[in-house]
Amino acid sequence: MIAKLSGIVDSLGDDWAIIDVNGVGYLVFCSSRTLSFLNVGEAARLTIETHVREDHIHLYGFADVGERDWFRLLTTVQGVGAKVCLAILSTLSADELVQAVASADKGAVSRANGVGPKLATRIVSELKDKVGGMALGLAAQGATGQASSSSAVSSSTSDAVSALVNLGYSPSDALTAVSQAASELGEDASVEDLIRVALTHMGSR
Repeated sequence: MIAKLSGIVDSLGDDWAIIDVNGVGYLVFCSSRTLSFLNVGEAARLTIETHVREDHIHLYGFADVGERDWFRLLTTVQGVGAKVCLAILSTLSADELVQAVASADKGAVSRANGVGPKLATRIVSELKDKVGGMALGLAAQGATGQASSSSAVSSSTSDAVSALVNLGYSPSDALTAVSQAASELGEDASVEDLIRVALTHMGSR
């Protein structure tokens, strides 16, 4: 099973790249976000998810493990195949996905090609209880340098969620409250302000 590819970008398409690894070209399907980091003739290193079916073997490539983890999580939702996953990841960053699911913003998810209102509703509903753990996991990856700044949950948001979890709140409830606070206060809000406003929302439930 292929988990990582390091080589030279041979060519690029709308949703794919060919990575030359010691003379062997691997066709890898990618989101537009990952493709934006690749340039023909330059070195590349992609985290890979391998899908083996009776009639094909497909490789899906990601700029970082955060995007790969979201790909895996999204495919657990009925009706979300690999192509739809890449469309969602092309439209929303990991941070935006976390906030969209936490706030049940099906409109944000439905912006992706191939995602209608019903599927968007199913995605935010089925992933709501899982997204808190995803946010904390991405935050931990960011702390150890394993996730790029393009996909890691913002530091203030993750720190605020972590603080609320340490106070005894569930990850999903904490993330929902912090996401609401972030939407009210803006991207530059401090951790302290996010916690303060999030606790206000938690207390009003």
